[in-house]
Amino acid sequence: MHRRLVCLAVACLILGNTWIPANAATGIQSEGAETSPVGEQIATFTLPNAYGKPVSLSDFKGKKCAAIVFLGTECPLAKLYGPRLNDLQEKFGDRGLQVIGINSNKQDSLTEVAAYVHRHDIAFPMLKDKGNVVADAMKAERTPEVFLIDADRVIRYHGRIDDQYGVGYARDKKTRSDLAIAVEELQAGKSISQPKTEAVGCHIGRTKEVAELGEITYTKHIAPIFNSRCVTCHREGEIAPFTLISYEDTQGWEDTILEVIGNNRMPPWSANPAHGEFANDARLSEEEKELIEQWVDGGMPEGDPSELPEPPVFTTGWQIDEPDQVIQMRDKPFDVPAEGVVDYQRFVIDPGWDEDKYVVACEARPQNRAVVHHILVYVIPPGGRNADLRKVLVGYAPGSTPVDLDDGVAIHAEAGSKLLFEMHYTPNGTAQSDLSYIGVKFTDKANVEKELEGAIAVNTKFRIPPGEANHVVTAKHTIRKDIELLGMTPHMHLRGKAFRYTAEFPSGEEEILLDVPAYDFNWQMKYILKEPRKLPRGTVVHCRAVFDNSEYNLSNPDPSKTVGWGDQSWNEMMIGFMDVVKAD
Repeated sequence: MHRRLVCLAVACLILGNTWIPANAATGIQSEGAETSPVGEQIATFTLPNAYGKPVSLSDFKGKKCAAIVFLGTECPLAKLYGPRLNDLQEKFGDRGLQVIGINSNKQDSLTEVAAYVHRHDIAFPMLKDKGNVVADAMKAERTPEVFLIDADRVIRYHGRIDDQYGVGYARDKKTRSDLAIAVEELQAGKSISQPKTEAVGCHIGRTKEVAELGEITYTKHIAPIFNSRCVTCHREGEIAPFTLISYEDTQGWEDTILEVIGNNRMPPWSANPAHGEFANDARLSEEEKELIEQWVDGGMPEGDPSELPEPPVFTTGWQIDEPDQVIQMRDKPFDVPAEGVVDYQRFVIDPGWDEDKYVVACEARPQNRAVVHHILVYVIPPGGRNADLRKVLVGYAPGSTPVDLDDGVAIHAEAGSKLLFEMHYTPNGTAQSDLSYIGVKFTDKANVEKELEGAIAVNTKFRIPPGEANHVVTAKHTIRKDIELLGMTPHMHLRGKAFRYTAEFPSGEEEILLDVPAYDFNWQMKYILKEPRKLPRGTVVHCRAVFDNSEYNLSNPDPSKTVGWGDQSWNEMMIGFMDVVKAD
């Protein structure tokens, strides 16, 4: 039973509360501190556009300036910023600006570049830099990365487009439009006030020599790692930004892969390994990391095709047995915009339960996996107006598993209960819609020996002062009967910084049950214990949360405001969720 509880990896990479399918390994990172190219003159070039027609930089000789932007078809930020570059071209085009997109990725074919142009209605020239010749000449590293040049082809601004999206955060709106400001200043004959910013985005997938032979090969060593750790999300139709199901899929992404495993961003896992052992620990072992690094350093040889393992098989239908009831989140789809921030959407549904229900299996299924970041379904007790936070019926996030209970365990929902669907969506550059749903399987009361219960340590009365970088909020839950603790889910919003569960036993001894020293709103995990932890009656579970409401927290919606409890991500929550059953 314990191994099959739902794992709420509540998110992928989030850009603010725009969730980006990550884990999804997105490779979004900041540019290193290198010598600025500002002031250098670039050489003219000629490249084919998305339809194969040659386009030269000299074709735009009459323009006052050109924004040369390196883009990729799968990088989440490149998807979001494509339409925004359209807006800049429309705004400044008549005043002498020409936006020029360049795709230098080895992994992006001309056909894929053309599809990107159509999908995002790109109105400026989109060119293909085969062999990354122009990217090398300009020392471009990321997508998107901007080089604003004047009429003499001298770089006057280099860096990002604006500051709305970044590594692990997104703001409701941009606070500085760096490229637009630089264009206005350049066209006005002024010096650029901020000529260099940090470019954020994915590594350009450069063409590299691939070794035919090597000690570490894809088929024998790397494919098994990707199959077990990555392919759950990195496959067609899932929320991750690119696929990793074949050797060809890996080409061009190697620098991104090394980066995200090197800084432990992927696979996502935030628990301190010094405390507790967890059944769903997603971390790569040091041996696995070393194998991937050696494979890339050795030229990424493919290896013997006969050594390629069988690909993982993913269920296309229900993972649980055929449900007794299917319940949609509402009666019509929800429209997800192409970009921006979509905060939590909440839909209350009456499932028509006119008698007590005992749920033994439940599965949440996103109708549109490309934009659904997570689903949480709570039970609202009969006659109540709000969800019972202790009664989470089911959840979904990329890579999660359904609730599938056995050993006589069930979730009890009283007659007349309603359901609250809490939905979080990730805009991905094109307008989408979604109508998600759940499937539920019941049993008779006579078959139930134990109820799966929720316990919470919660504090709703806190106030986080403006600018405070380490504000501590505590809560506790006293165990009233002997129980077995199965899993824990710390929950905060965009200002969350750290979270810890500590058990204080009746004997006076203490034990850290879970420590999350670097809480990440991108990945709000359910940490499922490898073995249930018995907590005797009288045990007090203390939860300690740390919030960062300072300007240095780039996810912070507004560091000038005092923040209290609230449903949306610009508010805050402090909840220590726990899954428990009665002890034998």
